[in-house]
Amino acid sequence: MTDDADFGDRLESRTETYLDRLNDCIEHLPEAFDRYEADAEYRETVERIGAIESECDELNREITGSITDSGPEEMGLLNTRINFNAASLIELYNDLDVIANHTERITQELAMTRPEHGTAPFDGLAEMAAETVEMASALQGVVERFVHGLTVPNATVTLVEGIETVQNGESRCDAIRDEVIETAFDDGRTADALLYREFAILLDELANTMEDVTDRIVVIASDEPGIVTEP
Repeated sequence: MTDDADFGDRLESRTETYLDRLNDCIEHLPEAFDRYEADAEYRETVERIGAIESECDELNREITGSITDSGPEEMGLLNTRINFNAASLIELYNDLDVIANHTERITQELAMTRPEHGTAPFDGLAEMAAETVEMASALQGVVERFVHGLTVPNATVTLVEGIETVQNGESRCDAIRDEVIETAFDDGRTADALLYREFAILLDELANTMEDVTDRIVVIASDEPGIVTEP
């Protein structure tokens, strides 16, 4: 019985550590835009995000490896939910890994392409970056409670508020994306407009991936009584 509980406890603990680092990675995203706009040492922030992304990769591999390498005997009867949803859980953690990778890519593109700042489109991009931080904070809570619900027999967890926060954030990013692109092309400078458009799409894809994680959780939870994802 102790071994059963240990597997679930380890999964929860590793997930919490991983999500803390993932959240830290995304929290640096608005900082990169702010420092770039202020002509400050934004490259230090870009490098910091890259280092955290590497940590996230390693932690993610440890988590998915522990699930892949463990069968029903290793997980124990208390973790039947985890064993039953093993394949879907690995896909869930893979989606989370995309978030870290995408965050790093955005800041790398910022350093390489150096779009003009002090413009309305750039302000919109910075606003999208800030929005993803709020989404990531809500997503962390959703994933942590979801994993807890899978590791604790007969647990009841409610994820509705967090999922709605992520969904609403993604909708706001869609609206800001459209505004950024429209405003960029209104200026008549096609090269700059295309660059702003690229960043708007990249930031929107980051928000979309966060919503994809909640969508996957909703699907898994549909077969798991006690994990509430809808009002």
